[in-house]
Amino acid sequence: MPEKEKQRLGYIDWMRGLACLLMFQTHCYDSWLSESARATHFFKWSQLVGTLPAPLFLFLAGVSFALVTDKLRRRGMSPQDVARKMMFRGGQIFALGLGFRLQEFLLGQPWAPWTDLLRVDILNMIGLSMVLMGAMCRFAVSRKASIGAAAGVTLAVALLTPLLWTTWRPSWLPWPLESYINGVHVFDVPQPWLFPLFPWTAFAFAGLAAGFILFSDWAKGRGTIAVALLGAGGAALAALGLWFDAQPRQLYAVYDFWHTSPNFFAIRAGLLLLILLGVYAWCRWGPGEWGFSPLIQMGQTSLLVYWVHIEFVYGRFSILTKRDASVQKASLGLLAIFLAMLLLSIARTTWKRRGAPLLRRSGAPA
Repeated sequence: MPEKEKQRLGYIDWMRGLACLLMFQTHCYDSWLSESARATHFFKWSQLVGTLPAPLFLFLAGVSFALVTDKLRRRGMSPQDVARKMMFRGGQIFALGLGFRLQEFLLGQPWAPWTDLLRVDILNMIGLSMVLMGAMCRFAVSRKASIGAAAGVTLAVALLTPLLWTTWRPSWLPWPLESYINGVHVFDVPQPWLFPLFPWTAFAFAGLAAGFILFSDWAKGRGTIAVALLGAGGAALAALGLWFDAQPRQLYAVYDFWHTSPNFFAIRAGLLLLILLGVYAWCRWGPGEWGFSPLIQMGQTSLLVYWVHIEFVYGRFSILTKRDASVQKASLGLLAIFLAMLLLSIARTTWKRRGAPLLRRSGAPA
């Protein structure tokens, strides 16, 4: 990719790095804080901010999907080949998600139950969302059709979520299959800490629609205007969600604002577009891309740092005793995790840039 294009898209990596940072603080404080520290306003705000990383990762998966799909289409690749290539990549991510669950199950022995192997996690949902986005792009081949279809899927998933969690629950399915729809897992009711298709894939399709807008010919000539319009749309979407939530009459028999409500989804989707605008401005006119950026660096290897940090925060190799730390001690642990993952990220990109090509030239497997 030309250097100018790389610089123009630095804000996407910066935003992904921000998602990593927010994820670290959410996981670290949740895993390490003592019961007394968990009763503070600090912890409550930490977990409220923690509602952003998963939507950010899925939204950015949709944006990146749009970027790659757009490049393949411009090269003249047929819709069938584009769909096949992108669905295959989604399948790879889904397989990695299954591999991650297997790793956690093995490292969690002898306590981890076998049902943990089938838990619906964020990697599973990113991979499955990519497969579904690839299937959609097989039929919606023009840019306008792609934007319309992605927006339509986003709306449909958001509106169906409350029903599929309650009155329309597909409880006749085996729990491993139903869990991909509503996150029921082995419990009698859907669990909000899992990542089923409803509502989570809606964030990926929202990112897909935004990505196709961002990478259009019109937007490339009017970058700032395009992002500003998306940000304004995000503000309007969040305001609309708040307005609908304030109405005395609700559409659904069972209304759960924090977990299934389309209104809360609209607010979060609007916040994602506003964050996109803020990050774009920070990287274009602020110090976001001055010299070395830890967040851009982290954003380039987000899958790796997600995979590794979990075991050192929640797993057997946790660097602090779980549920035993003060806010100050947990904050030092958070700093240690951030620096360690940053060094890991630098090592990964350095190896990819220097070590792997040297091995290939020498004939050794990279």
